[in-house]
Amino acid sequence: MSASNVNTRVDAAPLRRRLDLGLAQMDTSIADALDGDARDRLIAFVLLLERWNRSFNLTAVRDPADMVPRHLLDSLSVLPWLRRGPVLDAGTGAGLPGIPLAIALPGLDFTLLDSNGKKTRFVRQAVMALGLGNVQVVQSRLEAYRPEQKFATIVARAVASLAALRDACAHLGATDARLLALKGRLADQELAGLVGTTARSPIDAVTRAPAGFSSGADANRTPGDMPEKIADGIRVHPLRVPLLEGERSLIELPLQADGYG
Repeated sequence: MSASNVNTRVDAAPLRRRLDLGLAQMDTSIADALDGDARDRLIAFVLLLERWNRSFNLTAVRDPADMVPRHLLDSLSVLPWLRRGPVLDAGTGAGLPGIPLAIALPGLDFTLLDSNGKKTRFVRQAVMALGLGNVQVVQSRLEAYRPEQKFATIVARAVASLAALRDACAHLGATDARLLALKGRLADQELAGLVGTTARSPIDAVTRAPAGFSSGADANRTPGDMPEKIADGIRVHPLRVPLLEGERSLIELPLQADGYG
């Protein structure tokens, strides 16, 4: 679809160039997953979000140029670790990271969940406008959600503590499910609480990526860049999102299959 059909107030061309610039600095598997049509859809999503955001305050990011790294590239940084569906975006907000990931992976089914009716209305509109047949939108609290089919992968841009997020998602994971949580700077005590031990600082157990590191799957790293297993299958992957300052991490946690009740 043409981005101009979504928002004529903002020029899409500079946004597309900014997106292409950022993708060129990321793992090649991310860029390879996004052909020209997919990239146009990503920009159309930003334009639609900017238009709705003027009236409904969906995100604190106002400038579409800032939305490219802070929303698109940040969401797409998890792509190399997203291997199995169906996928649940837990607390999708304005459709992040679910919509960018669903655009990149049309062969996987996504459910975008949020309790906020204003935000789910926008996400439904975006899904329809972008023609995303692999996405369904659900308005529900995470703890109350009881789908017929459980999820192989749950993704979230984590705001709550990791332990609280893991506990809230536990009943939604299928066998061998994984939780992929995008976080900013991690505190030692948060990881210590997650693994249930303070025997040594969990941060010390993580190999930090050097400056200039591009996010990507483990196979694309040198051995010195490999994250260590902290405990109980938990891994922390340092991320560097192009055009975005600040520390970002992907925390990969196994979820034990749990029955409803």
